[in-house]
Amino acid sequence: MTADIAIHDAFILTVDERNRLYERGTVLIEDGRITGIRTSRDDDADIAADTVIDGDGMLAMPGLVNAHTHLEMTPLIGAFSDLSLLEMFGSMTALTSRLNDGELDYLVEAGYELAALNFLAGGVTTVNSMDMRPAAGAETFGEAGLRGFFGPAISDLFWDVSVDDQFERAREFIDEYHGSYDGRIRATINPHDDWSCTRDLWERTADFAAEHPDLLVHTHLLELEQSNTMARSTGAEDSIDLLDDVGLLDDRLVAAHFRLADDADIRRTAEADASVAHCPSIFSYWNPDAETQWTPVPELRDAGVDVGLGIDDHYWHDSYSMFGEARQARLSANLKRSTGQFSSMELVRMLTIEGARALGVGAEIGSIEPGKRADLILLDVDKPKFAPLTNVPAHVANNAAPADVETVIVDGNVLMRDGTVVTMDSDDVCARAESAVDRFESETDWELGVGGSEPPSTTSMARDLPKRGPAHLLGRLALQSAKDTLPWSNQ
Repeated sequence: MTADIAIHDAFILTVDERNRLYERGTVLIEDGRITGIRTSRDDDADIAADTVIDGDGMLAMPGLVNAHTHLEMTPLIGAFSDLSLLEMFGSMTALTSRLNDGELDYLVEAGYELAALNFLAGGVTTVNSMDMRPAAGAETFGEAGLRGFFGPAISDLFWDVSVDDQFERAREFIDEYHGSYDGRIRATINPHDDWSCTRDLWERTADFAAEHPDLLVHTHLLELEQSNTMARSTGAEDSIDLLDDVGLLDDRLVAAHFRLADDADIRRTAEADASVAHCPSIFSYWNPDAETQWTPVPELRDAGVDVGLGIDDHYWHDSYSMFGEARQARLSANLKRSTGQFSSMELVRMLTIEGARALGVGAEIGSIEPGKRADLILLDVDKPKFAPLTNVPAHVANNAAPADVETVIVDGNVLMRDGTVVTMDSDDVCARAESAVDRFESETDWELGVGGSEPPSTTSMARDLPKRGPAHLLGRLALQSAKDTLPWSNQ
């Protein structure tokens, strides 16, 4: 028997339909695909393979899927940590305008490199990222050997950029990057959210999506109380109704957050075969309303909706750990509702196969099964923190961390071996990130130091805030909120 890569004598958590776990198993990889999984034999160390990996003390599992994220501002990790909610949102909105204008491309490029390096080293093999200027992301993740979904965000009420220009950017990005890097990089269509997009924008998005039937439509949905309010201002009953009206409520939809979903929303989403990306850490850190319900993930999964986990803006809560998202998903749901919301294996599946299914690639990746693309990671579980090694799914969901990842394989290519990334120069990436932040400080009113950060003054920040779009947004929300309070409004 021959193979390109053979991993022998490892614990193997397959995450297949039966969630099979091998205590001493062998994985064979050839031409980028998994060709076999079986119990190890005594002579497996002598398999004729280009790369033979001794898996003793290792756990092999599918690569992690970050189902919803934003990557451009990665070098500003730590900058937002101690701001108030209004300071954080205001400063980020101001930065978004500069991103759209291309003024911060140097920071964006460094950000994608830093994100790719850290996610790769932490076992994340696939990302789904919505950004302003994603070309550098497609190229960086592609060159690093990772798998990624990328596309520019589109909104007509969040920043002052011509809608025509935004759609032209999206078209150019799709033409250049969709299916690039041996198919590992795919383009997406990204209406930003249901509270900063008008019906006209959604209708135009639907027309654009019809021109590109093989692309996902990635958005923020039912994230804030303003979501359904904005939908009502367009004549729809709610956000789900609006997307259904325009023809975007279908199996191509990937909806991030979904915090405010009720039973009818869940039912309609399941019937449409749309998917959800749950991002627990961002709202645990920046919860704008303690009375708002927690995302009804158990109900979504019970209804048959594929729910993946996403880290969202990792630089808002200072963590690259997708393992941490699994733990936070459990803790937040149990605290908000009651204990026992998830089993450990359910969380592992959300980190892997369900995230892959949410992105429409569950038949290709997300589990260790013959015929699938070889996206898998090896964790060093021969450590005191994992002793004794009982209940492996619980260790993954509760105890594992990026530092435990030793080897990363994507599409049958070894990207990290024995803790060393081989497709990126870590020192160079970190140096470029530091230079980018130095330049950012010199060109803005931000102060970023080892002891903390200081954002620009309110006056300075106001100069960079978009004016037209947000003014229309707030006006629409105020008018609809007033209508909602009128005694005849529900008649």
